[in-house]
Amino acid sequence: QVQLVESGGGLVHTGGSLTLSCAASGRTFSSYSVGWFRQAPGKEREFVAATTSSGINTFYLRSVRGRFTISRDNAKNTLYLQMNSLQPEDTAVYYCAAKQGAPKGQFDYWGQGTQVTVSS
Repeated sequence: QVQLVESGGGLVHTGGSLTLSCAASGRTFSSYSVGWFRQAPGKEREFVAATTSSGINTFYLRSVRGRFTISRDNAKNTLYLQMNSLQPEDTAVYYCAAKQGAPKGQFDYWGQGTQVTVSS
């Protein structure tokens, strides 16, 4: 089992940048695929980015590809999401999640979320 705690959210202007972090507990973090999801007010939660246990393979929502970068540091049990060129439509609560196996389908472990607000 793994516990996840996000940080790094905040308020930025359009075009700005933020880096989200997700600290994981447990000695087996490196065995989990991990990802970032987001939920905007009145909308369903959506996939943003994910990476495999090694961090070699990455996957992105089409609208964030080229602007967001997912990475992980298994030695620090930490997942990151570097977000550049932020747009108002990126405003949402961002969640990190983890699962065993491939980074697709249902994720089993979730953080509490961190708010990202992009002002126009």
